[in-house]
Amino acid sequence: MKLIKTTTYASAIVLFAVTQSAFSAGNTVVTKWNDAALEAIRITHPGPPIVARSLAITNTCMYDAWAAYDNKAKGTRLGNNLRRPNGERTATNKEKAVSYAAYKCLSDLFPTEVASFNAVMATLGYNANDNSVNVATAAGIGNVAAKAVLDFRHHDGSNQLGDLNPGAYSDYTGYTPVNTPTTINDPNRWQPLQIGANVQKFIAPHWGNVTPYALKSGSQFRKTLPKPADFNTEPARYDLQALQVLEYSAHLTDEKKVIAEYWADGPSSELPPGHWVLFAEFVSERDHNSVDKDVKMFFAMTNAVLDASIASWDAKRFFDYVRPVTAIHLLFAGQTVQSWQGSIDGANWKPYQAADVVTPPFSEYISGHSVFSAAAAESLKLFTKSDSFGGSVTIPAGSSRVEPGLVPAKDTVLYWATFSDAADEAGISRRFGGIHFIDGDLESRKVGRVIGQLAWKKSQKLFGEEEHEHGHSDD
Repeated sequence: MKLIKTTTYASAIVLFAVTQSAFSAGNTVVTKWNDAALEAIRITHPGPPIVARSLAITNTCMYDAWAAYDNKAKGTRLGNNLRRPNGERTATNKEKAVSYAAYKCLSDLFPTEVASFNAVMATLGYNANDNSVNVATAAGIGNVAAKAVLDFRHHDGSNQLGDLNPGAYSDYTGYTPVNTPTTINDPNRWQPLQIGANVQKFIAPHWGNVTPYALKSGSQFRKTLPKPADFNTEPARYDLQALQVLEYSAHLTDEKKVIAEYWADGPSSELPPGHWVLFAEFVSERDHNSVDKDVKMFFAMTNAVLDASIASWDAKRFFDYVRPVTAIHLLFAGQTVQSWQGSIDGANWKPYQAADVVTPPFSEYISGHSVFSAAAAESLKLFTKSDSFGGSVTIPAGSSRVEPGLVPAKDTVLYWATFSDAADEAGISRRFGGIHFIDGDLESRKVGRVIGQLAWKKSQKLFGEEEHEHGHSDD
């Protein structure tokens, strides 16, 4: 069993057994640029949907540049217009074009991190200042392909440029929370919490407007989602889901605590979309992927995750649903409840999360973790033609941020035989951690799997592959 090593699971910065400074078997130029993207994400702390979009755009730019050197694949923006003749379809040209596309893209998405991207280019032996648009050169292909993708995505409803409302990615739809940190005006709705001196602000409530990859619209799943439990008309169901969270909280074993914290993917990490990029890097090494395979695998997966972000945030904005921490405080204030904290007043209950996180700054229904993970797992399963994963992580004794020095009592291994196992564990981790109700998790898993399938169908068309041909066209 190949272990995926980590030094601290609390921030979920997972270090896989691949070198990040030089190529080795299964470490391609594609994984190298994804590593650069993940490091920029850890440093700049964008919200989860913004991370999903950034990774999708990065891998789309790389894919579109690479497609110019493939005999069947079509670029997403320029189709076959960049196709180069047979004699130019070399590994050297592919790697160079992919690198210039990634560099141009990441410099646009993370302008404060350009120095680190320059360093990657230097490591690869490329001139970061080569802005050629001559498509007879690999640098020109990379630059032209990336510009076409970026020009499109600059006006995709994400407000990256801050031209729809001041501030990059800021809300332009006028969202205002119904509740305040101190007053519950509607028990069905999201409550911003006060954490220290700061009041939470809903991350990207406009995200359902972002142009998707394979979906018709951000709202297409929301229309068929069952409504979450209503405090006024379904009090028994509302109470039951809160009691379920308390039941988890009261019976957290060391392993469940580890699961809750490992998957938390908090503000200092690469967040859930980036977590699955790390898993894809593991698959790349496991399967000794070529650049061709990695370009397609990462492109297909990250665009599925982008669509997952759009569909889930559309639902989050529409339902604006209450988090467990608010519901439990409301229902059980003045009553003694059992939790991982012991016997406490329900008004003092806390999720099993680091003190600086408590609960995410956006509404509960549906779960981002669950939809990201299900979509990514479905993508990897379809691409590799198998659900087999075989990844694992060892969590060192005492490394918890919630209960440092105490949890876990001994080194604990989390192992996932399949991609589906990993996705399901990511989903239930949020129930263990007190972040989600059962419906928010399970409904989101269903949506994520369908999104993964829809995205894969579109990706296969772009690749120019019939399903039975997959895995042979570029070997």
